[in-house]
Amino acid sequence: MIPTTAPVLMNFVYRKAFPEVNKELAYWRQKANDIPNKELRTQAIASMDDKKFHCQGGSVYAILSRKKWKEAVRFIVAYQTISDYLDNLCDRSTSLDPADFRLLHQSMADALNEDAPLKDYYALREDQNDGGYLHKLVKTCQEVLRNIEQVELIKPHLLQLENLYSDLQVHKHVAHEERIDRLENWFKNHKESFPELNWQEFSASSGSTLGVFCMVSYALGGKMTEELAGNIFKSYFPYMQGLHILLDYYIDQQEDLLEGDLNFCSYYKDETELQERLLYFIKQTNHNVQKLPNKIFHEMIHHGLVGLYLADPKVSKLKNGKMMAKRLIKASGRKSKFFHLNVLVYNRLAGR
Repeated sequence: MIPTTAPVLMNFVYRKAFPEVNKELAYWRQKANDIPNKELRTQAIASMDDKKFHCQGGSVYAILSRKKWKEAVRFIVAYQTISDYLDNLCDRSTSLDPADFRLLHQSMADALNEDAPLKDYYALREDQNDGGYLHKLVKTCQEVLRNIEQVELIKPHLLQLENLYSDLQVHKHVAHEERIDRLENWFKNHKESFPELNWQEFSASSGSTLGVFCMVSYALGGKMTEELAGNIFKSYFPYMQGLHILLDYYIDQQEDLLEGDLNFCSYYKDETELQERLLYFIKQTNHNVQKLPNKIFHEMIHHGLVGLYLADPKVSKLKNGKMMAKRLIKASGRKSKFFHLNVLVYNRLAGR
């Protein structure tokens, strides 16, 4: 039964999904500790230390898999771990070679194609010996997909989402002086399809893995059709995914400024425009999930994103952060406030 109330959803998340995520991450941490190359080992471990909540957030989709929810968590953790690991490798890399970044992210495309042969994803960089760590992650995703009878219905959409994700990662990690030009030119190729967006919003929408998790989880539950796969893509891209990443960038503004990392929220002309666009994404996200089955569940995901991110302690350190959070939560709705308070309590108990 797919939950239609926030307390039932949170019960699944805290009692089943999060413990299973912890179990999967403990397995991958052990594998990461065995990586021979020091730099690769450091970044693999750091990605799990710093970004565990990405796996936790993604695991909520496992409930769509019904009896196969553990398989869904297994896929979600492996795929998200690839994403976070590669993000660290590119962010903290001495390499600025787009071909290197492209080859690294080929692993994410291969993870979504159960028949794809494994490749030497490190061939264009100095640090190479990971003891098979990245190959194991890719193979885990492929193993889960092999058990989905309807995998061919979702594969084109999965690969389209991954292609957008990889394009983004390549463009945003090159030399600083090239990044904006590359991202703006990339958006020009898609602007006709998304005239309501600007370049940083299109980029943000490409940077989420939520659509992939949603499709794989539904397919594991045996509920996939060609129409549903297409509707998930249209419902999640660009708005649900864009809201997800814009909120992520919003809370990371100070951190990214110190690290010199690209932050899409810094390209709005002022705080007022940023707030207006976040409110627009909240409205459009809610509108676009109405065509999906279990629409109340997807509405809760939207509310949960707003509540989760704006409960982060980093919000209170931002200029007018508390005021912004209050306005966005109010616009998102009563359930966002429930999730917000729930996460505040969870963070307090976890010592955050």
